[in-house]
This record gives sequence, structure tokens and C-alpha cells, in this order.
Amino acid sequence: MAPCLSFFFLFLCSFSAIPANSLPTFFPGAAYQSLIKQAKISKPKLPFKTHYFPQTLDHFTFQPKSSKLFYQKYLINSDYWRKGAPIFVYTGNEGNIEWFAANTGFMLDIAPKFKALLVFIEHRFYGKSMPFGKDSYQSAKTLGYLNSQQALADFAVLITSLKQNVSSEASPVVVFGGSYGGMLAAWFRLKYPHIAIGALASSAPILQFDKLIPWSSFYDAVSQDFKDVSLNCYQVIKGSWAELEAMSTQKQALAELSKTFRTCKSLHSTASARDWLWTAFVYTAMVNYPTKADFMKPLPAYPVQKMCKIIDKIPSRATKLSRAFTAASLYYNYSRSENCFKIEHEVDGHGLHGWDWQTCTEMVMPMTCSKESMFPPSGFDYEEFAEQCRMKYGVSPRPHWITTEFGGERIQKVLKRFGSNIIFSNGMQDPWSRGGIIALVTEKGAHHVDFRSATKKDPKWLIQLRKQEVEIIQKWLNEYYADL
Repeated sequence: MAPCLSFFFLFLCSFSAIPANSLPTFFPGAAYQSLIKQAKISKPKLPFKTHYFPQTLDHFTFQPKSSKLFYQKYLINSDYWRKGAPIFVYTGNEGNIEWFAANTGFMLDIAPKFKALLVFIEHRFYGKSMPFGKDSYQSAKTLGYLNSQQALADFAVLITSLKQNVSSEASPVVVFGGSYGGMLAAWFRLKYPHIAIGALASSAPILQFDKLIPWSSFYDAVSQDFKDVSLNCYQVIKGSWAELEAMSTQKQALAELSKTFRTCKSLHSTASARDWLWTAFVYTAMVNYPTKADFMKPLPAYPVQKMCKIIDKIPSRATKLSRAFTAASLYYNYSRSENCFKIEHEVDGHGLHGWDWQTCTEMVMPMTCSKESMFPPSGFDYEEFAEQCRMKYGVSPRPHWITTEFGGERIQKVLKRFGSNIIFSNGMQDPWSRGGIIALVTEKGAHHVDFRSATKKDPKWLIQLRKQEVEIIQKWLNEYYADL
């Protein structure tokens, strides 16, 4: 998810010596994004063919501009498909669709069993699916067409057209999504049940809005992941922020921090060093996978344990800040290819920057840091958050829109009562699990770990989770074909 995000929200855990408007942004399924500039990264070789669909700009009004078309990117794999067999669709997240296709090997793994056609649809305003080309992020007049409702309608129109084009309108559709994509998959099943017979929503924090769950739950979960491994590790990280704050008041603070953090160029702000550390700990907790992975950054199996092992091995006479830096370096330099760190020059390698707009409009998910967190305690100031959005985009957030549109505190009861053919899978080591509906839960699971390709080193609990998911999907399909 977004990876975010989610990769999603302005995490307003304030740091007294640093202005709140410089705080890091995270969301499900996304990587560190401090700049809009995109990196030129090598694209993975994927077993998909690329297509573009002429998509309608605005599905909900009939203004003159509504019928404008843009070309929406989607990927297809038909290696195992036969006519009439199911179509498995990934509802694209906040980034390049290839990124998600490369990290959703589960769909490729199960395609032969189901003879399924695989389709990965890119979310509007991400990757190559830009409605206004290079001007898509120009202002609120163009960005106003970027929201989840338009994205869901995009998926519905494209899927319907695709089924007609392949002359297989009777093929059942199951949608898949992780993180924000998981939210979209679940919402798609609720909004378009006549198009999708079911949805697998992995690590989808659909309860993260309004006051459905405690606002501190995300950071409490991140902290608990480290605390469960090593109390000393947790305490060192918790104490490092005070040392960073104290250092920021010194005359040569930036020069000293640049030296401590081995930066390629001198730092211009202490907030950059804080964000760099913050990002490493948050995303490492999210992707604490049981095998090596290259989703956010190249990382070893169980990277939280590896970080804490680094901290615990360093003598206690070393500062907490230096120990936290050494541990965070694992996230940025596990491959040992970096001689220095470009802390203030990180680039958006996956096309994620549209998420800033989404957090300032409909995706308002308040975050706070409790005293139990290893991050500095803080509250959430909605007015300050809204003012930042008005300054940046000229728009005010709608904090209650998602729960109005898709359901709030009663959604879990409604789904249980009426049945929905939605699998919500969550791993309790994933910070976003606190905002998800628990249906299939694993104690050691990280952020949509079930979507990763199967390996020989997968633990038994992960193998069993995927087996359960396959069995449920098979049940849906059996029922569909029986009714047909």
C-alpha cells in the first residue's frame, strides 16, 4: 500500500525544535518522498504486456471537460488464461503500476491453478496515467479529478470494456489490492458488486479514518515491533530524539549532524536528519518480512531484528543518536553501495507525490504519538493541518468524507451481517493492521506480506495464510459457476 502513505497521511507527531509543517509524510505501500523530483530507476522485467485504455476524465458530471479522455495504463498476463476462466484484477495504488506488479507475485503464483487472466490497472494521476500530461499537478483545477471515487469508476469502466474485448463477459472478476490498493479493492467490491464477485484486501486500513480507532495506534504498533525484539533497542531509539533536539540548539549543529550522518552534502535543516531516521524505523517496521525483499529498499529477512541487533552490539558509551543512525543505515545501505547519504536529496523513485494531494482532500487519517511510542509524544492539530493544505493547494480537507462515502463505525457489522466476499488479511507486526478489519490474521505478518512471491524459505504461517486465501477464492468461484 504506500507505500504512503501511505503511504496516506501527514503524521503530525511534533518535534518541539522543528516546525510542524516540515514533518515527514508516510502512507501504506510507499517509499520516502521528500521531493517531487523523480529518480530514474531501472524497471523490473515483468511477464506482462503493457496497454493503454482511453479513460473518461470525470465519470460523475456532464460538464464540457467531463468527456475528455486520457490514456490509463494497465498490464496484462494471459499465459495461463482460457476463455471463461476468472479475471484477477489488481486495483492500483499511489504509484507506478510496475512497482506493485513486481511486488505482488502471489497473483502470478496462483494464476495457473485458476487459469486466470491477470490485470494490473494503474491509478489515475500516477505513473504514466496522467490526465493532463506534464500539467497534471499544475493546480487544484487539474488535481481535482484525483480521488478514490474516480479511481474506482476507472476500474469499473476498464474491466467492463476488457471483458467485452476478450469476448468473455461471463468471466468472474476478483479484485486484489494491498494497503491503499487494498482499501480500493474492498471499496470496489462494495460499490460495484455486479462487476467483482469478491476482493482480497491485504493490509487495508479502512478504519483509520475519523475516530474509528485510537489515533496513536500506528506509532504504538511501530514502537511495539521494536520493543518486542529488544527493550534496549526501543529505549535507544526513544532517547535519540532528545539528543537530536539538544544538538539542534548548538552553534555548529548542522556541521556536526552532517558529520554524524555521513551526508554527501552539508545539511540545511535538522528536520532532514530527523525525517531520515523516522522514515527508516517506520518503513522497516512495515516491511519486516520473513525473507529478503526489495519493496522499499533492499533489506534482509526480519530487518527490525537486524536493526536492534546493531543497536544492542554498540557499546553503551556511544550516544543514542549515533546508535540510532547506525541502525537506520541498514535501511538505506544494506547493499553497502553508499559511501555517503543524500539525506536532503531523496527522490521519488515510484511516482508517489500525488498522495500529498489525496491526504489534503479526502484521505485524512489523524496520527498522534502516545507516551508509549518510541517517537516524541504529540497530538493532532486539524486546523494546522488544514492550513498547510490551503497554503499548498488552496483546498480544505474533508475529514469525514471517506466514512460518509464508504462507511464508518458500522461497516464491520454490516460486512459480517450481510456477507461481502471480502477477505481482509492483516499481519499484527504491520502498523497498519490496527486500522484494518481483521478476518485472516497472522501474528508475525508484515505489510501485505501475503502478496509477495512464494519462496522456499517462507514460514509455515505464511504458507497457511495463502492457502486459506486460495481456498476462499475457490469457494467464491465455485458458487459463481454453479449459479451461472
